[in-house]
Amino acid sequence: MKTEQNGVSIRPLGDSALVIQLGEGISTILHKKIINLVDLIENDPFDGFIEVVPSYNNVTIYYDPVTIRLKNSASQFESSFKQVSDRMKDYMERINDNELPQKRFIEIPVLYGNEFGPDLEYIATYNKLPSEKVIELHTEKEYLVYMLGFAPGFPFFGGVDKRISTPRKEKPRPAIPAGSVGIAGEQTGVYPIETPGGWQVIGRTPVNLFNPELSSPTLLQPGDRVRFTPITREEYFSYKEKNNEY
Repeated sequence: MKTEQNGVSIRPLGDSALVIQLGEGISTILHKKIINLVDLIENDPFDGFIEVVPSYNNVTIYYDPVTIRLKNSASQFESSFKQVSDRMKDYMERINDNELPQKRFIEIPVLYGNEFGPDLEYIATYNKLPSEKVIELHTEKEYLVYMLGFAPGFPFFGGVDKRISTPRKEKPRPAIPAGSVGIAGEQTGVYPIETPGGWQVIGRTPVNLFNPELSSPTLLQPGDRVRFTPITREEYFSYKEKNNEY
């Protein structure tokens, strides 16, 4: 069963989750609403709440239907989805009044090109630019972390300069090293672990974005702002020698 109100739709995802669709596409306006909604839910969770997962234009809420039915015996004839859906509508009414804490700004050093960025020259050729200009355009912007996904701690940044926008590879690589920085269309991101992938790899950061041994295993969170800074080979290996948790 799907409900819709003021352009926002709520639909079930199996019997223990629902998806709130706030719009289409990628935009900072949608992102602000999503982060506000996530903040409201996490700071005022309902009985049976498990996890909330933000995306570019929707939010998925996981819940325990048994707990919801037990805690809301007065509404025993309503489905768990209906009860959680009604609660989500309450959150949505409060979304514009919610004051978010200041998000973090993080600089991520990157060694561009050569074996660390094997697709830098391809992107330069594809867009008819020198490779130095690709690096310049990639590092001059401040990027917003829209969401984490695909692999643990993988940050999706939108807003890549159209002059260096490049499609994904037709044939993904079987293994991309951890720390690889890539471009896919008008998105850029960082592979936090070694994994197969089809993004165009332009560089690599010595920063560890994912550490499962920490209570907060991911360096970045949705809403953070990031700027990439170019570094030399010597600086890359110097950083790698340091003992850092991330």
